[in-house]
Amino acid sequence: MPQIPEKIHELTVGQLSARSGAAVSALHFYESKGLIGSRRTSGNQRRYSRDALRRVAFVRAAQRVGIPLATIRDALAELPEERTPTREDWARLSETWRAELDERINQLSRLRDHLTDCIGCGCLSLKTCVLSNPDDVIGERIAGSRLMPERRRPAAPDTTRP
Repeated sequence: MPQIPEKIHELTVGQLSARSGAAVSALHFYESKGLIGSRRTSGNQRRYSRDALRRVAFVRAAQRVGIPLATIRDALAELPEERTPTREDWARLSETWRAELDERINQLSRLRDHLTDCIGCGCLSLKTCVLSNPDDVIGERIAGSRLMPERRRPAAPDTTRP
């Protein structure tokens, strides 16, 4: 991994890519989504502050656990612009996601525990299928793997009015 001297306070997109492991196109995408920022030189080249390295690492870690980009952007917006975020800043942000991650873990555990039954069934049409009908919330109304939204019938015309 290329080392960047401490006296350099801004990174080119190539340096940021090399240090973060993110493709240049990914960095441009992150910037377009407001996850990282840059300034433009007089030659219209992007320059990123050194804290962009930590932000990119945070974005990539959050993406790996399934956090949506909009949620990541909102979290990063809470970080200070005037200084590199501290460990406490990152801990505060990640704490807000704990409940969401716990719920995802529970869902994945249910999937793991019941996947064999559904593969054995093959059709996912069990009346109380834990994958297509978790917690059997609609088992009384409809069964099957495809839970199509019910179509509303148009109201009959009111013939009592002249």
